[in-house]
Amino acid sequence: MKPRDIEAFFATLQAERPYPQTELEYTSVFELLVAVMLSAQATDRSVNAATRRLFPVANTPRAILALGQTGLESYIRTIGLYRSKARHLLATCQLLLERHGGEVPRDRAALEALPGVGRKTANVVLNVAFGEPTIAVDTHIFRVANRTGLAPGKTPLQVEQALLRRVPPRYREDAHHWLILHGRYVCQARTPRCAQCSVAAWCDHAKAASRRPRKGG
Repeated sequence: MKPRDIEAFFATLQAERPYPQTELEYTSVFELLVAVMLSAQATDRSVNAATRRLFPVANTPRAILALGQTGLESYIRTIGLYRSKARHLLATCQLLLERHGGEVPRDRAALEALPGVGRKTANVVLNVAFGEPTIAVDTHIFRVANRTGLAPGKTPLQVEQALLRRVPPRYREDAHHWLILHGRYVCQARTPRCAQCSVAAWCDHAKAASRRPRKGG
């Protein structure tokens, strides 16, 4: 994707979704942190189903610690890797109380020091909760960035760094949501819906596909 195409690419995504939001359900920064931690290798739908049961009972670090490992597992066992996620979440709650007065820190280093919180999770929290112009690269964004030619890279970190260089500043705060939703519903892994894609005109993959000769013609 050429630099001059990037403005049109994001302007189109913005026109489609002027106010994009995460599909994870939460009512506080702590609930968001929990939901994002649980979402690793799981769908937002499965996480929301679990947190709808969990949060009415325990939605603070102290309340989740009170559940204990077995109690917490009973609420999240429908999510993949639930045992290790429960351990990480309990350890994170303990550190939030010990180091941050029970509040979620607005600092990358402090976030990444929490058990089970890596760069992607920290980026989501910083972006969604605090409005920081970070871009969390998940499988959808990694695919869209490479397939379209927007920000090619061999690793999530390479893609993230390329996106931060190439996405115009005015689009950077919402770029994470636009790209993940586009990857989830249009630029899908096995069968991208190029015919229904609003940004196909600037996509390297769509352009290459249109130049290929049709079979049986």
